[in-house]
Amino acid sequence: MFKTLLNIFRIPELRNKILFTVFMLCVYRLGYHITIPGADQAAFAEMAKKQNQDSTAAGRLANYVSLFSGGNLSSSTIFGLGVAPYISASIIFQLLTTVVPTFEKLQKEGETGRKKIQEWTRYATVPLCVVQGAFWLAYMENNRLVQHSLEGTTLFWFMGLMCLTAGSIFLMWLGEQIDEYGLGNGVSLIILAGIVARMPNAIIELVEKSNFTGTPDALKPIGPGQVLFLIFAFIFVVAGSILITQAQRRIPIQQAKQTRGRRVYGGQKQFLPLRVNHGGVMPIIFAQSLMLFPGVAFGWLAGVTAPSAGHTSVFHNIVEFLNAEFSRGQFVYIITEAVMIYFFAYFWTTVQFQPKEMANQLRDYGSFIPGMRPGKRTAEYLEKVMYRITYVGAAFLCAIAVIPTLVTTNLNIPFTISAFLGGTGLLIVVSVALDMVQRIEANLLMRNYGGFLSGGGGKGKRIKGRQY
Repeated sequence: MFKTLLNIFRIPELRNKILFTVFMLCVYRLGYHITIPGADQAAFAEMAKKQNQDSTAAGRLANYVSLFSGGNLSSSTIFGLGVAPYISASIIFQLLTTVVPTFEKLQKEGETGRKKIQEWTRYATVPLCVVQGAFWLAYMENNRLVQHSLEGTTLFWFMGLMCLTAGSIFLMWLGEQIDEYGLGNGVSLIILAGIVARMPNAIIELVEKSNFTGTPDALKPIGPGQVLFLIFAFIFVVAGSILITQAQRRIPIQQAKQTRGRRVYGGQKQFLPLRVNHGGVMPIIFAQSLMLFPGVAFGWLAGVTAPSAGHTSVFHNIVEFLNAEFSRGQFVYIITEAVMIYFFAYFWTTVQFQPKEMANQLRDYGSFIPGMRPGKRTAEYLEKVMYRITYVGAAFLCAIAVIPTLVTTNLNIPFTISAFLGGTGLLIVVSVALDMVQRIEANLLMRNYGGFLSGGGGKGKRIKGRQY
C-alpha cells in the first residue's frame, strides 16, 4: 500500500492531477463557510438548538438537499444550493435524450452532439438556481432567519438570489475544471467532499454520547454494545455497497468466424457485462426526494383542519393518522419508500437500458449470444435478464435506505450518526471512491507500476466486477 502511494507521487502527471483536485476541493470547502448577505446566523443557531434538524419535514428537506448537492442550507452559505441545480438539469436532459428524437440524434453525433447538450445543460442550470434559491429565501423569511433591517426588502432578495446562483454556477465551473485538469468526476467529488466532511462531527457526537461506565445516563444513551454494533455494521454495509456496485451479470458473447483465403479469423468468446445495480444511486435519490412531500403536505393539512372548541372531524383524524405514519421510521413510510425505490429502479433501467440497440450492435459486429438468434430474440433475452437482476439490485437499495432509519428508531441513536450506515450518501461515497481507485490504478498500470490490488512488482490487477 505504501509503495503504491509512493508510486503515485513519482509520476509527475498523476501527481499534478491529484494536487490540482485537492486544491479545487479546498477552494470549495472555503466557500462552504461564507454566508450570504442578510442571513441571521444567530437565528439559525437558535433554531438548531430548539429542534433536531431531522425532526421536521423542512429540516429533512434542508439536510437532504445539503447531502445530495454538497451545499449547506443549514446556515445559508453562498454554496447553499451546491450542485443540485446542475444535477437536476443534467437528469432532465438525460431523460430527454431517450424520449425526444432531436436530443437522441445529437447524442448519437458523438463528441459534437454531447458538447451541445452540455452547453444547454449549463444554460438550464441558471433558471433552476433562481427557482430553488427563491424557495429557500422564502423559507428563511417565513421562519424569521433574516436580519430585521433587510427582512422583506428587494435588496435582500436580489443579493440572496445573486449569491446562491453565482455560488452554484461557480461550483459547476469548479467541477468542470476538475474533469479537465484533475482526476475523477468533478461534480461527484464535490458531493463526496460535502458528505465526508460530516463524518468528523458524527464521530465527535458519537464519542460525546457514548457511555462506557455501565450506569444509565440520559445525556449519554449509547452503550458499548451499540458502539460495537455501529462499527461492525458500518464495515458490513460498506463491503456490501462495494459488492453490489461492482456486481455484474456476464452474458457470454461468441464472435462469428470469418474465412479469408486459408485463414480463419474471429471465433473468440467474450462477455457482455450487465450491472446488477444499473440505476446506481438514482432510484434512492428520486424515492427519498418524493418521500419528503407527504410529510410537508399532511403536516400542513393537519394544521389547517385543526378542530376548534374541542370538536373533531373524521377528515382531521385521517390526516393526523397519515401525518404520523409518514414520519421517518413508521411502517407506512418504510413500505412506501421501498415500493418507490423498486418503481424508480425499473423506471431508470427502462429509460437507460436499450436492449434493441445493444442487440443491433452485436449483430453489426458479427457477434451473437450462443443459443439466441441475432436481433429481436437477443433483445428480448437481454431485457429479461436485466429485469431479473434489477430486482436484486433494487432489494439491496431498499435495505441500504432502510438501515439508518431502523437503527435510529430501535437503538436510540441519532440520525446524524446512523446516516453513515446507508442511504444516498454511502452509495455516492462508495461509487466515487471506486471510480477514483480505478482511475489511479489505470494510470499506474499504464506506466508499469504496481496498483493498489497488485501482488507486488510491476504487474497490477484491475478491480473486477463480481459475476452472478
